[in-house]
Amino acid sequence: MGAAGSKLEKALGGSLNYDFMLAIRCIEVSLWWISVNVWISGKSYYFLCKHGCALYFCVPFREQLLEYYSNNKNPADAEENLLTCLADLFLQISSQKKKTGVLAPKRFVQRLKKQNEIFRSYMHQDAHEFLNYLLNELVEILEKEAQATKTEPEGSEKIANGPTNISSNGSPEEPLITWVHKNFQGILTNETRCLRCETVTARDETFLDLSIDIEQNSSITSNLKNFSSTETLNADDKFFCDKCCSLQEAQKRLKIKRPPQILVIHLKRFKYIEQLGRYKKLSYRVVFPLELKLSNTVEDTEAEYSLFAVVVHVGSGPNHGHYISLVKSHNHWLFFDDENVEMIDESAVQTFFGSAQEYSSNTDHGYILFYERLITGSTS
Repeated sequence: MGAAGSKLEKALGGSLNYDFMLAIRCIEVSLWWISVNVWISGKSYYFLCKHGCALYFCVPFREQLLEYYSNNKNPADAEENLLTCLADLFLQISSQKKKTGVLAPKRFVQRLKKQNEIFRSYMHQDAHEFLNYLLNELVEILEKEAQATKTEPEGSEKIANGPTNISSNGSPEEPLITWVHKNFQGILTNETRCLRCETVTARDETFLDLSIDIEQNSSITSNLKNFSSTETLNADDKFFCDKCCSLQEAQKRLKIKRPPQILVIHLKRFKYIEQLGRYKKLSYRVVFPLELKLSNTVEDTEAEYSLFAVVVHVGSGPNHGHYISLVKSHNHWLFFDDENVEMIDESAVQTFFGSAQEYSSNTDHGYILFYERLITGSTS
């Protein structure tokens, strides 16, 4: 593990700076997660390191997590949870003075196993499901802390989540928006148009990631367009129109009302095949660009994003395999695969698009993509 850091240092030469050393230390932490947790419980934690890397290199998330921990760290009354354990781990990484080394995330792993029994087994876990679990757990913790803050006596300055809109006249309060929401949450609008009276009904729903169906030899852009394509509701699927007071044929579509700051796209590579009676991995080649223009928005304005991390599933099926990851930091792409940690050329990212043919020896396929929204006029 120390050798991995040394190799990267030699490769980068004099261009190595403090922030990049954090990248190397984060890599070595991820390697520890793999090696130790394989020993503890088989492969059930392979995915942990990969999201650890992706989330650590998500700069807004990392900075706000560390700021939260700094403002709320009080050993006297603090309750240990996944949020404090993750924050403590990130703090250890960011505050290390050594150029290379190993940090053992024992607290985080122990807390995870204690909190959810599914992570105590030898079963292979899904990276996307774990990401959802972790983000939702963090949100729940922050919401509970914010609720507890409301009940504290006036004058107390302890704020767990930043400012909240508290109603003083008993009227319904706005939903709490945490810094996890500010980073990952977007809003979808489900529009349904009655084909008889042309009335449009819109219903908003939030999301922390987009799970999209994929097709062979396609692109993220084309699959996102399919995600927002118009669907006709007829026969047994007719829509109940409130204006017509009856079931009517209708058209519906999903559009992105508010794009998130960090766009997480999950490619549905595992599909249930009835003839086989089991799930099958789709090795389809899906091109994901380094710069993404999100066009299927309500305002019909393009939101621009830059790719900074990819979680890759290696293997032929859903119940076994391995995860590796690619992360971009300071214009360098890093490749994470157990003890093998390398700096790779940007062009190497395309080798993880998938297979153009159904049967191929290549089983390394992009599974979860992390994009950060670009501010107009800025550079990535």
